[in-house]
Amino acid sequence: MTGAGEVQSERTRLAVAGARATVAVALRNQPRRDVILHALFAGLLLLAILLALAGLAALLIQALVRGAPALGPDLFTNVPSTINPEQAGFRPAIIGSLELIAGVILFVVPIGVGAAIYLEEYADKTRWWNRVIEVNIQNLAAVPSIIYGILGLAFIVRGPLDLGFILAAGSLTLALLVLPVVIIAGREAIRAVPDSIRQGSLALGATRWQTIRHQVLPAAIPGVATGVILAVSRALGEAAPLLLVGAVVFITFDPTPFSADGYSALPVQIFQYATRPQEAFQELAFAGVIVMLVVLLAMNSFAIWLRNRYERRW
Repeated sequence: MTGAGEVQSERTRLAVAGARATVAVALRNQPRRDVILHALFAGLLLLAILLALAGLAALLIQALVRGAPALGPDLFTNVPSTINPEQAGFRPAIIGSLELIAGVILFVVPIGVGAAIYLEEYADKTRWWNRVIEVNIQNLAAVPSIIYGILGLAFIVRGPLDLGFILAAGSLTLALLVLPVVIIAGREAIRAVPDSIRQGSLALGATRWQTIRHQVLPAAIPGVATGVILAVSRALGEAAPLLLVGAVVFITFDPTPFSADGYSALPVQIFQYATRPQEAFQELAFAGVIVMLVVLLAMNSFAIWLRNRYERRW
């Protein structure tokens, strides 16, 4: 027994010594390399973020410095002018942008959420047409905005719909532009809901639609709201598609969605002022950038509040 105990003790000692040697080699070589690579990668990411923030800060500072002399309540209440920059404003463009964004939201929220529900909850991913739909949604998110403007001119302003150069046509064009963003964000939000929530609801006798309506969708609201925020942010700053579907650079009346008299938007009006040679009009363009940021921040703040209100943690 004593010999067997000594043999076992010797095996234990050798095993411990081998483990210590392995740990020493690992600590001396691989982890140190991993730590260096991790620190280098984190540093590159931080540098990229700082460069992006520095560029954004430079643009904002330039807009504030050059647009500060033109800031005032008249920007929100006065109509545009091509003669007197002291009395020029952005009221029709602001109203046009708000109406455009309202139309975009009315279109992309039901269509985008409905498409996300179908693709995540109902679609058979083995079917070729569902795979084609998914591939096209991914590809459409990277298509340049001017292409959507051409399609809007061909199929919405003219062609099958033949709406004419009205504000509603601009809303539909912008909605098509940002629809892939809402669908992708909605799918990710629905996918993030734990499957146990669905299984529990179905086990209690609820139908699939009742489960989606009362359990999945309320839990996915924060993610859907994030997608809508991104969509609205992009749509508000687009000018190229609107120029092709009827937005004009100078109107002195408040536009309406279905009026054929014309409409304008903040990016289009800013473009009009920025192309004029007078320094005063260029100051108005920078002031318009600040106005657009204020409108965007106000809309996004409401959307963020709505998202946080319904956010759930699992």
